Amino acid sequence: MQSIYDFEAKTIDGAQQKLDAYKGKVLLIVNVASKCGFTPQYKGLEALYEKYQDKGLVILGFPCDQFGHQEPGDEKQIKEFCSLTYDVKFPMFAKIKVNGEDAHPLYKFLKSQEKGFLGTEFIKWNFTKFLVDRNGKVIRRYAPTDTPESIEKDLAPLLG
Repeated sequence: MQSIYDFEAKTIDGAQQKLDAYKGKVLLIVNVASKCGFTPQYKGLEALYEKYQDKGLVILGFPCDQFGHQEPGDEKQIKEFCSLTYDVKFPMFAKIKVNGEDAHPLYKFLKSQEKGFLGTEFIKWNFTKFLVDRNGKVIRRYAPTDTPESIEKDLAPLLG
């Protein structure tokens, strides 16, 4: 059976990153966009990261342009936007697709592990979040409307 650690992805700087580098960490994996109504969640995601990174939380941001062309920039522009606008320090990756035949294998796996509303696998919008425990098990899927602040209560048991 596959595990989250069997995948790799290209970082926003173009390097290949094996996800097994995050073994033993609690992960919050998010498809993000710079021009979305939910974009201000970057602030809350960064706050969670800063508050809990010493306890083992890592947030992984995956830019995606499949929803209303809300991530039109290239990796350099995305990195600059995240840094200058939200002072993002958590790991960011290259732009990917999360739905369809060309969906990134990581997202195909995440969606198969935690279904969405009414059992669908389809990602409905930007800022869908997946919580992964220290053993690489996908614990929960959150809707774009679930704020980082509302997810914090679910982190404590995993980080304790």
